[in-house]
Amino acid sequence: MATAILSSACTGGKKTIEQEPYNPFVTVKEGEFYIGDSVYRYVGSNFWYGVILASEGRGGDRKRLARELDTLQAIGINNLRILVGGDGAEGLHSHISPMLQTRPGEYNDTLLRGLDYLLDELERRDMKAVLYLNNSWEWSGGFSTYLEWAGAGKAVIPNIDGYQAYVDYAAKFSVNDSAQKLAANHVRNIVSRTNSITGRPYSESPAIMAWQIANEPRCFSDANKEYFAKWIRETATLIKDIDPNHLVSTGSEGSVGCQMDIDLWSRIHSYPEIDYATIHIWPKNWGWVTAETMTDSIGVATRETTEYINSHYEALRKALNSNGTPSKPLVLEEFGYPRDGMAYRQGTSVSSRDEYYRHIFSEVKNGGKINGTNFWAWGGLAEPRHEIWQPGDDYTGDPAQEPQGLYSVFASDTTTIAIIRQAIR
Repeated sequence: MATAILSSACTGGKKTIEQEPYNPFVTVKEGEFYIGDSVYRYVGSNFWYGVILASEGRGGDRKRLARELDTLQAIGINNLRILVGGDGAEGLHSHISPMLQTRPGEYNDTLLRGLDYLLDELERRDMKAVLYLNNSWEWSGGFSTYLEWAGAGKAVIPNIDGYQAYVDYAAKFSVNDSAQKLAANHVRNIVSRTNSITGRPYSESPAIMAWQIANEPRCFSDANKEYFAKWIRETATLIKDIDPNHLVSTGSEGSVGCQMDIDLWSRIHSYPEIDYATIHIWPKNWGWVTAETMTDSIGVATRETTEYINSHYEALRKALNSNGTPSKPLVLEEFGYPRDGMAYRQGTSVSSRDEYYRHIFSEVKNGGKINGTNFWAWGGLAEPRHEIWQPGDDYTGDPAQEPQGLYSVFASDTTTIAIIRQAIR
């Protein structure tokens, strides 16, 4: 409801009631998200490929997009985390396709119009999006592409050159002013855009919940921590200067994304330019469970998950209290658990995943420590044709370098969807 304000009218000194304009944007107050006067807590999904589906070019499928959004809305999912990136040349190993930014400042206009279309469709459905603008990982370009464009040498691909070689290369981003300037230009180009369909600036779109600095931003080196924190704050300030209406978030995994330094994580989330805190949780990728023990060790995964949530909640509260900053929401915006036996095909068992999802959603309740969550990821109506994505294949929740379906929630995963529905209710 809008808040009523009493004011004196100039006729007879009587009181009249004027209504404050309804604010359609998500705001933060006293550690909670709000839309208008109502608390906003959500169970959402990652939907990284939404912009591609919304385009009229290669990879686009607006009929599928409409069916996916309708299906998500019918389940009760109204919050989607979406990539607004894709940087570099076409046809690179382990990279998504098509690319949004093929050279510095040169964009695929068909995909930009796809972003316009997607936001318009979300507005029509009263859905919200978190839009991330960069990526630590190679699958959408991100840090490594900006470094290559800045003259730091050919971008490293971890599936070819090795993970440590990629870490050593990507670590240069935090200290490379030229690469950061290219990334900042992308931020300016997107955040300041006017929607070609609605005719309104993105800053006025009620579909945008938040702009996000990057997917899983990392400094990749202990020596880079201060430079990394500086870049986070400068980028957040830039976004706020362009668009003061929408929230800004980091996209951080938590301490795992901060060289296991939870104080660094809590510090960057205590900046006034950052509106809420984020964490991600990946039990298999982080070694809490193995491919052989995923089912037997589900108890280990859930215990470690609760501990990770609790430690970050307490660290954030301590950091905010120490500098007098009001409480901020905490969002678990990525979590995933593989299909049983590391299978990836539709119809294979998801019993361990279902148990893990139940545990996650038990943390997202009124009065809980988590204010929102986005599972990884919606595969929906996709019908993957290959284990590893190839051009022309349907897009799933799994990016190009991962088995297609391993972490995806397909529309046919009825038991998982039932758990999600119950969590939303």
